[in-house]
Amino acid sequence: MKAIIPVAGVGSRLRPHTYSQPKVLLNVAGKPIIGHIMDKLIESGIDEAIIIVGHLGDQIEKYIETHYSIKLTFVAQSKQLGLAHAIHMCTPYIIEEEPLFIILGDTIFDVDLKPVLASRISTLGVKEVEDPRRFGVAVTEGNRIVKLVEKPDQPVSNLALVGLYFLRRADTLFNSIDYIIENNVTTKGEFQLTDALQHMIDLGEPFSTFSIQGWHDCGTPETLLATNEVLLHQYHRDDPRPGCIINPPVFIADTATVTNAIIGPNVTIGEDAVVNDAIITNSIIGQKSQVSDIMLDRSIVGNNAVVSAMGHELNIGDYSEIRMR
Repeated sequence: MKAIIPVAGVGSRLRPHTYSQPKVLLNVAGKPIIGHIMDKLIESGIDEAIIIVGHLGDQIEKYIETHYSIKLTFVAQSKQLGLAHAIHMCTPYIIEEEPLFIILGDTIFDVDLKPVLASRISTLGVKEVEDPRRFGVAVTEGNRIVKLVEKPDQPVSNLALVGLYFLRRADTLFNSIDYIIENNVTTKGEFQLTDALQHMIDLGEPFSTFSIQGWHDCGTPETLLATNEVLLHQYHRDDPRPGCIINPPVFIADTATVTNAIIGPNVTIGEDAVVNDAIITNSIIGQKSQVSDIMLDRSIVGNNAVVSAMGHELNIGDYSEIRMR
């Protein structure tokens, strides 16, 4: 089965980290976000993926081609005109009658997809949320969706669409995307996938929902750290380091050097990082970074960064955030 994975966003809420690398390559629990997604899809039976890239897309292509051997197609979205527009760019690579799975590239999820991919009708992943105004939402009657609303100003449902979409036939979706583009149907200035799916419902296409409990957002520094914590509890490994105190769960890359330090809980340390004389908790340390003589909590240190408290000398770029307490 084929999957479409849109990862063309610039990740503005995760700056400055996303100035130099795409959001989906940020390390969470020892693996880039896109790595968690690809592993889950392949485990579920997906054998072909169309990746929609944009900002720094060459880095995404290199990572995926290096680590995965399924059939891959990369589509470049040069203009950010909405999710439906991004998916529309995949038209040449779609077989009309085939089923199709779409997953947003900033969604790490924990759900058994095999029964979803075997569904006889199209079905959308949903999760109950307290504030549905941030999401597209599904209004249901029984187990069928009767209406979809993109980021409603007034809550009409608390079932948020979480970025997992199974379409029984690809052509029904692409015909509806054609319709909203040709008729300039936009929401907040963009061609939204929610509007295309609603057009399918208006034409009588049946949709059900499937519930997502393990859904992990990676869109902000706070949610990235929260996701890192959850995944470390699921996947952590024992990683003793001589002369150090390790408080699990942690992930320390095999090539990282850690000396005279207290690490954890909830810490990821990337490839070739060097950490010494430090106490680090609830944080992500990027690859090839150097951290010394400091205590860090709830921090994200980017790749190739140097952090040391001795002397309090700083050399930081735009949009950086430094807190010394």
